[in-house]
Amino acid sequence: MPKKFIRRWLPDPQSIKTNRYLSVFGKVLHEPNLWHLNRKSACGAFGVGLFFAFWPVPFQMWLSAAAAIPLRVNLPLSVATVWITNPFTMPPLFYAAYKVGSTVLGTSMGDFAFELSWSWVAESIGTIGPAFLLGCAICSVVAGLVGYYGLNWVWRWSVVKSWQARQKARASKA
Repeated sequence: MPKKFIRRWLPDPQSIKTNRYLSVFGKVLHEPNLWHLNRKSACGAFGVGLFFAFWPVPFQMWLSAAAAIPLRVNLPLSVATVWITNPFTMPPLFYAAYKVGSTVLGTSMGDFAFELSWSWVAESIGTIGPAFLLGCAICSVVAGLVGYYGLNWVWRWSVVKSWQARQKARASKA
C-alpha cells in the first residue's frame, strides 16, 4: 500500500516541528492535519510538491511548505516531492520546460551556450526567458495535476488489490 511505502521515507513529525529552518511557521506546524497520511493528504501533497518543483527559484521547499499549510495536506511529503528537481534532474527538466514554452509561443529554439555567470543570466532573460518561464508554468500545472490524480489512482488501485487479497485469503480459509 502506498501509505506504508511513503511513511517509511518520511521524517518524524517531531523532528520537523523542531527544525530551526521551519520555525518561521511557528505554532502552525502543530496542526495535526499536516501530519496525517491518508489518500487525500498524500495526493494533495504530491500535487503541491510537483507544482512547485518546476518553479525556477531556489526556495521551492519553502513555497511548497507555505502552500501545504493552508491546504491542509501532508507537509513532509509536499516538501520532499519538490526534490524531484534536484541538481541532477534540473537541467533536463528545465530544458524540456523551455521546449514546451517555445512550442506554445511558436518561437524557434535558439542555440545558446550556458555560462555560470550573472551576465549570462541577465542577457538570456530577454531571449529565452519568456519561453522558459511559460514552459515552467505549463509543466508546473500539468505535473501537479498528473501527480495528484496519478497518486490518487495508484492509492485506490492498491486498496482494491489489498481488499481482493484479503477476500481471497478468507475464501481459502473457509
